[in-house]
Amino acid sequence: MIEGLSERLDAVTREFADVLDLGCFDAGLPLPGTRILRVDPGFAFARAAGGVQCDEDRLPFADGSFDLVVSAGTLDQVNDLPGALTLIRRALRPDGLFLAAFTGGGTLSTLRATLMAAEQERPAARVHPQVNLQSAGDLLMRAGFALPVADSETLNVRYGSFERLIGDLRGMGGTSLLVDRAPLSRATLVEAAGRFAERADTGGRVPEQFEVIYLTGWAPSPDQPKPARRGSATVSLAEALRPKQ
Repeated sequence: MIEGLSERLDAVTREFADVLDLGCFDAGLPLPGTRILRVDPGFAFARAAGGVQCDEDRLPFADGSFDLVVSAGTLDQVNDLPGALTLIRRALRPDGLFLAAFTGGGTLSTLRATLMAAEQERPAARVHPQVNLQSAGDLLMRAGFALPVADSETLNVRYGSFERLIGDLRGMGGTSLLVDRAPLSRATLVEAAGRFAERADTGGRVPEQFEVIYLTGWAPSPDQPKPARRGSATVSLAEALRPKQ
């Protein structure tokens, strides 16, 4: 995620004075700003980065405080994502840039299917809700961002065991955040591990995927490019696509 956000920042030629790093972890994301404020919902992460602890959907900043807001890996865990995006847009100055990356709805498809198969009689939600790509773009528009863009990439990882996948999820804080979690019985875990192993490829490893969604949006400004008025085109699409002689 940090690599993807860094590439997108490198493509922007303007300078930023005040930057908000929303979900700072260890402050590992290099940011081009004169003044950088690190914020994280986790107390230990915020303290380690010398920043502030607060939730993304309860930002305590005044409107127009930042030129750039960047978020890596936390917005998929927010209770009120539409509210968080609206607060981020309000915290930006006119023509300010918002960039975010988080795991999307295509993440952990193998694990989801394995757990559903292991709990055929009474399946329970085991992963907190995640946003798909189309919904992510719609949320940017609803929050009032100009020139919104949502794109994604899929990372494929091959695991040698069910236990290793669960260990990775615990290590990255990616296990279920649901408040009303039904406990997993030992029998269910054994059944899930067996069904997971059945999906192994010829190399003895099971493929799992992580979908990373990237969001880009700008705070509205009068001098930004505007889409053409509907019906103002002077050339039909068919004519534009016709091969040149």
